[in-house]
Order: sequence, then structure tokens, then C-alpha cells
Amino acid sequence: MEIQGYNMPDNLYYEENHYWVKIQDDILVMGMDDFAQQMAEQIVYVQLPFEGKKLKKGKKFAQVESGKWLGKIFAPVNGELIESNEELEANAALINEDCYDKGWMYKIHPDNMDEVEYLCDRIAIIKKGRISTSGTPEELMKKHHTKNLEEVFIKHMNKDTNEEVVV
Repeated sequence: MEIQGYNMPDNLYYEENHYWVKIQDDILVMGMDDFAQQMAEQIVYVQLPFEGKKLKKGKKFAQVESGKWLGKIFAPVNGELIESNEELEANAALINEDCYDKGWMYKIHPDNMDEVEYLCDRIAIIKKGRISTSGTPEELMKKHHTKNLEEVFIKHMNKDTNEEVVV
């Protein structure tokens, strides 16, 4: 599904830092979502941690870099990193070219698959609201008083309750 110029597949889960998660049997495939890769522009480096690395939900385990941005990658669930997309080592721009397929980043064996249910079903949220993404990354960082693009959250207005929802 395309929403305001961003490809947001319905069959994925999304976490608040703009990474997606797809369930494949008993593992999770993880990558950067279309909004994040467009905001970051040309991805030049992706850290590929060692296989077997233990991940703790919400804790940084890697980083990604574009020509003007350095971002942290946080574990979406508790578990173990079982594979990194080694093609990204030679061609990190695969994320820009195809962030939901060839540009996948990591495969994770979760400790508890039920943790996935706590990730956002962003499509349900977006259908009720709107994406507020006008401006360049620099303008958005200035507007939100930060030097870190990662801290710029997409805000949605839940029309049913008038409650601001951050995804």
C-alpha cells in the first residue's frame, strides 16, 4: 500500500524507529522501512553484527549510515541474531533500491514470538490519520529541535479520540 508516497506493505509489522519485521516460519526478517530510507537518502554503510549475538528488545545492536545521517538500530524483540544480509556490506544501497526484499538487514530468532504482537500494525494507524513529513530531513530536525533524525517521529492524529499517536 502506498501512503503519501511511501510504500507500506500490509503484511509487515513496524517498530517505532522505522524498521519493519516480517514473520517467516519461526524467524523474523528485519529491515528499514520506506519512510526511513527516503529520509536518510543514500545508505552507505550498515553494521553487520556477528551471528549468535543476543538481542534485548529496545537496545541498540547495530547502526546504519547515509552520507549525512548516522542511525541506531534497536532490537524489535528479545532473541538471537541468526543472519545478517552480507550483500549490504558491498552494496548498502540495496536498502534504497528495495528495502522490503533485497535490502533486508537481519534475521532474528525471537525468544518469544508473541513479542511481535507488541509491534505496530502501522497501516491501521495510518488509515486513521495522516503522515506529517513535509520538509527536508534538516528542516524536520530543526522543527523538532534535534540534531538526530532518529528523534523525529511521525505523528498521527487519531480522529476518533483526538489523541496524538506516535509511531
